Amino acid sequence: MLKRKWVLFDVGGVLEIVDDDAWQDEWWLRWRRVSGLVQSEFDARVASATLPRIDLSTGTEATFWRELSGALGLDATQCAAMRADFWNAYCGRGNEELIEYARRLGARVGVAILSNSADGAREEEERRYAFSAVFDPICYSHEQGVSKPDAAAYLLALERMGAAPSDVLFVDDHQASVDGAEAVGIRAVLHRDNAATIAAIEDFLRP
Repeated sequence: MLKRKWVLFDVGGVLEIVDDDAWQDEWWLRWRRVSGLVQSEFDARVASATLPRIDLSTGTEATFWRELSGALGLDATQCAAMRADFWNAYCGRGNEELIEYARRLGARVGVAILSNSADGAREEEERRYAFSAVFDPICYSHEQGVSKPDAAAYLLALERMGAAPSDVLFVDDHQASVDGAEAVGIRAVLHRDNAATIAAIEDFLRP
């Protein structure tokens, strides 16, 4: 019996069209302007806030927004707007072509997600893109407690997939994450555009 192959996808910059290297800075800039604070005062207030590591823990999102909005002197309406703006920026827009390709791919091989994330990402991305209807398992850093490119992130994903490294192709838009996958024996492709990524996947799946 042939081993089952898997394709493991990153989310931001791959399944979601978003500039992972820019959106956070742009988001902070927007909310500095809303706060009306000069850069030095804004930075000092953010630094003084007791913000939990929402990228490596669950059940922390509400505390994060409460502490951040309090430090910046934002009211409840502004806090809600800041949170909504964060998730809109975080999630970008769906890469519909690649998501649909993954949906069809699921009839042939396993398809899963390994993504650095923030507490609340599962709910927000499910609401927008219904990832659970396509991908299983979905491995988020805030739920696993470890993020790429730490080797443990990939090993936990392999464990949940029940797969050997040689049976998996990982797709990510950051070279460091690609390198991390390859360091544990997972073949990886650096995502630049859908056509090249799909071609790489098809090559991996070729008998």
